[in-house]
Amino acid sequence: MADVKIDIKESPFVESPVVPEQFDESHVIKFNCYKGIECFNACCRNIDITLTPYDILRLKKRLGLTSGEFLKQYTYPFEFNKNSIAGVKMEPVEGGTECQFMTDEGCSVYEDRPTACRYYPVGLLSTRRADENFERMSYAMVQEDHCKGHFEEREITIRDYRKEQGLEDYDEHGSGWRQLILKMKSAGPAIGALSRSSLQFFFMACYDLDRFREFAKSEGFSATFDIDDATRQELYTDDLALLKFGERMILQIMFGEETIKKQADAYDALVARRREQKELREELGDDES
Repeated sequence: MADVKIDIKESPFVESPVVPEQFDESHVIKFNCYKGIECFNACCRNIDITLTPYDILRLKKRLGLTSGEFLKQYTYPFEFNKNSIAGVKMEPVEGGTECQFMTDEGCSVYEDRPTACRYYPVGLLSTRRADENFERMSYAMVQEDHCKGHFEEREITIRDYRKEQGLEDYDEHGSGWRQLILKMKSAGPAIGALSRSSLQFFFMACYDLDRFREFAKSEGFSATFDIDDATRQELYTDDLALLKFGERMILQIMFGEETIKKQADAYDALVARRREQKELREELGDDES
């Protein structure tokens, strides 16, 4: 049993019908899911799946899409709180509630299925105390009437279930995002009202990686941040490195946790660029009149 009492509302994932008891990874569950079980595909017929940035990275690669194309075709955004940062959920089939990846044979992207799908019927509860700089993870059981997997005789610890479902990489690469969500929720009024540009940047850096990469290649980015050539090339070619860098930028922009060195004349360069842009707009306006 976990030694910390946890409110399930602190989880960054969508609320579910969860038994109000938290466990650590040594807890033994009774569960099995396989093709041929009475409820096969039932959990995919009425979805409410929150995607992590790593989920999107895996799925857009699987489908050969840019992040923007994937977001447009397979997702929709939502707010974690009113006028706050956005999350992304899977878009069901048009006019229905089924997952777009569901087939009679099961999930068509099974090897790259999202974190929430891998965890089911276990619920991940991710928390962080105000005086700590690390993530606490505990687990709860999701029990829904349609799921018959709970009546199977197989017993397995949550630790082994996570390994079986390939969750170790997903948890590792999703940890930074979960901590950002928790940090934003716990900070609340302390960080004040977030600007529209900050909210847009959060969305881009978390979910629209291909667009974020173009931003990292821009003249404005180079003029603002002092990035060495090796790191720059890594951002251009490695999605995971770009994802982690985006998390650092969010912390720097929204919470003032500066870990990315700025160019010595970054402010002067910004003022000069804005002046040039203003002059250009004025000149174009004159030409049109």
